[in-house]
Amino acid sequence: MAGPRILLIGYNGANNTGAEALLLSDLADVRAVFGPDASITIPALEPANLRRYVGDMPGVRIEHLPTIFVPTIRRLVREHDFVMLVEGSAYMDTWTSALLWYFLWATHCAAVKGTPCIAYAVDAGQLRPHNERLVRQQASRTDLIVTRSAAAAERLRSWGVTAPLEVTADNAFTFRPRDEDRGWLRDALPDGPAPIGIAAVDLFLWPVVIRPFGRRADRYRWPYSFSRSPARRRASTQLAQGYARIADRLVDDGRPVALICMEELDESLARAIHGRMRRPDRARIFSSRYVDASKMTILLRSLGGLLTSRYHASVLSMAAGVPQVAVGHDLRLRTLFEELDLDRCFVSLGGDGDLARNTTALDTMIAAASTRLDDVLSAPTDIARALTDGYEHHLDAARRNRELLRAFADSHGWGAVPWAA
Repeated sequence: MAGPRILLIGYNGANNTGAEALLLSDLADVRAVFGPDASITIPALEPANLRRYVGDMPGVRIEHLPTIFVPTIRRLVREHDFVMLVEGSAYMDTWTSALLWYFLWATHCAAVKGTPCIAYAVDAGQLRPHNERLVRQQASRTDLIVTRSAAAAERLRSWGVTAPLEVTADNAFTFRPRDEDRGWLRDALPDGPAPIGIAAVDLFLWPVVIRPFGRRADRYRWPYSFSRSPARRRASTQLAQGYARIADRLVDDGRPVALICMEELDESLARAIHGRMRRPDRARIFSSRYVDASKMTILLRSLGGLLTSRYHASVLSMAAGVPQVAVGHDLRLRTLFEELDLDRCFVSLGGDGDLARNTTALDTMIAAASTRLDDVLSAPTDIARALTDGYEHHLDAARRNRELLRAFADSHGWGAVPWAA
């Protein structure tokens, strides 16, 4: 018997550590449930980037995804037996409305064709009113939505989404780095104490908007451009200067600094921070462009502390109890730290538009992050314990994802095959 044809819809091929860890965990679940004969297709903006870590997995096909994705996704849905939405940031427009529309269009196409569709351990965050209406209409047509937090499920319900809902945890909690990568940091880090990681995001790039005739320097991929303006450029510079001050103070205290780019797009901010440090020789940039998820996870779990605006930097470091402070510009990190009962380790950025025009508020946020990091590093024990306990809780919840996928497959006629037992 031939296995089913499964389409995985996510944010793939962008050199994003979180998306990479998620996809590898999801592929393991798909293989465990549907068996070795399943045919898996993964659309990607940059197939070469995706092949870097998917490689030549048997039964896996990478399909180029054009930026104008409508006809390609319609065709791919028609060619497959199952559709899985595997991007964590599925129901939010923080990064761009286009990414949300991509997931909703795949859901719509699946509903029209009658193809089973599951949203697999996804999140829900801020939405503009017109996007909230779209989510209510289209997400309700999903056969099953599995959210990675109870708060995400409540947001979906508050928007009027009527699809069946289950709550688990982010599937990246099940990700395991390769044993052969354990020693890679010996030559990558300076001698001395464990470095403090800074995983910063230039929030003044986002959201990406449709702008066919925008400045080439601001282009993400045609026809999409970053949300740039003179005020936003000045705020980006101010943000880099603030993080550089934090990094210099850490170096003055005898701690080396790892500037961590969880997505390739974070490199410009990391370089700006590095270039503004007094002691750049005591800091090193680690980018997902050349450090894969396995090695990046080992790095994150080897840190002496972490200041992060990247959700998956927190998730992937939690197993080691790395004491950390989150600087959150959307609801994902806020929700995670509320679940961990670590509100004292969270700093809110507030509205990015206001911060771009309010230099005092931005400096206040940077100062608050610096103070919280000092507090965490001076008394890390209780925080480390809360993080490791939280990791075990989330890991148990994340393991339910595979169970729910197996039940979903069974309900659609694929549970009787030998490998699904």
